Amino acid sequence: MNIAKMTALEIRAAIGNKQLSAVEVMSDTLERMTALEPALNAFVTATPELAMEAAKAADKAVMAGEPLGRLQGIPLSVKDLIHVGGVRTTFGSRTRATHIAEADAPSVERVRAAGAGIIGKTTTTEFGSKAGSGDSPLTGITYNPWNLAKSPGGSSAGAAASVAAGVTPFALGTDGGGSVRIPSSLCGLFGIKAQFGRVPVFPTSATPTLAHVGVLSRTVRDAALLLQTVSGYDGRDPASVSERTPDFIAACDMPVQGLRIAWSPTLGYAKPTAEVRMITETAVRRFEDLGCSIELVENVIDDPIDLWMADFYAGIGVTLKDDLQHRRDLLDPALAEVLQGRLHESVDAYYTKVFSRYRLREKVRQLFQRYDLLLTPTLPVSSVDVGMNVPRELPDRNMVSWSYYTYPFNLTGNPAASIPCGFDANGMPVGLQIVAGFNREADILRAAASFEVSSPWVDTYPIGRSLIKK
Repeated sequence: MNIAKMTALEIRAAIGNKQLSAVEVMSDTLERMTALEPALNAFVTATPELAMEAAKAADKAVMAGEPLGRLQGIPLSVKDLIHVGGVRTTFGSRTRATHIAEADAPSVERVRAAGAGIIGKTTTTEFGSKAGSGDSPLTGITYNPWNLAKSPGGSSAGAAASVAAGVTPFALGTDGGGSVRIPSSLCGLFGIKAQFGRVPVFPTSATPTLAHVGVLSRTVRDAALLLQTVSGYDGRDPASVSERTPDFIAACDMPVQGLRIAWSPTLGYAKPTAEVRMITETAVRRFEDLGCSIELVENVIDDPIDLWMADFYAGIGVTLKDDLQHRRDLLDPALAEVLQGRLHESVDAYYTKVFSRYRLREKVRQLFQRYDLLLTPTLPVSSVDVGMNVPRELPDRNMVSWSYYTYPFNLTGNPAASIPCGFDANGMPVGLQIVAGFNREADILRAAASFEVSSPWVDTYPIGRSLIKK
């Protein structure tokens, strides 16, 4: 069996029926991780001992005839903004290079309890602060396996690069402005952030009203499996959703006929390239073929980038205030420049934006009284050159504002995903964003799973490609 091409569900089944041992799966995964790391630079810290410990426990359970955990023996990576107890959590920053997490984050507790083997911590831009690049002062550049001259996107850079290259079938990332959806689009993956608070966050994020723990995977059903595992109330997170978690796995088999879909190529302000618009519009028509009704909605909202930046960079600015004053040379220069201005905003100016954010949320809530889903391009471009904070096509935007479509739904908290929907003329993947109403992740998963069946993409992943060395 080619383990690199197997889904998480296939791996679990093969372990359960003794076609593969979990130790065999994990050994193969760790070898592939080591082999690809010189080309991709996707990991900050490897944790082979955690991975093999979980694999041995899985094999022991199989031999004893015990029920398998939901993720028993499946290899998994964790973004380096999420705590794994006893392992470094660096936040991609030289200021935190030796920081050891005291305990597991709730999402990590849950995947470990379900039997997953954590192979390592994946790279991130510094404190998750950049959308287009996959670099940080601590770890350097992470590369896109589709084209090593291109970025995998931020800030879940290593997670996306490694999953796209077939190291693991899925990964845990974070999304404060698009950091799961952006690299998923650029790397040809399915990536989803659930409703704000659906997956509890602890310790408290530097951006506590925006941050989501999300999932990146090669298939929709694998994402549903992992999302089901990490979702659910946790009292340590005051925003944690207390209602019962829907059955995300079952949602993948629900019919989509009759779904009311709004299609907005610009949201009212975005500027996609002609190629991205054409590819995503073609994908939207497939939903019509699946029995959904589609309506073009040009003007959905005004650009809320000022609202997003006020919240996101104020949070990081306070977190890094001492470093900014005394160790600025250790920080990413682009980040330090943005943070400097955010520390001096008046309370009046800040709360004016807070109230504008509530008005934005209400406007989006009303949209989903008329429609079940909103479709947009995930990004306005299909690729970003390595080392660039902003795509060449959008020189008037900053290191996050160029990702027009993703950050609004961190402000509102709506569940949102990116699904592969085609390729540009250079063979780079393009993503379609699917947004749902509050607490309606199941609608995203049912639509995405149907789209995946009608337009399968898994065989187009760069698994097994010869990755040239830098």
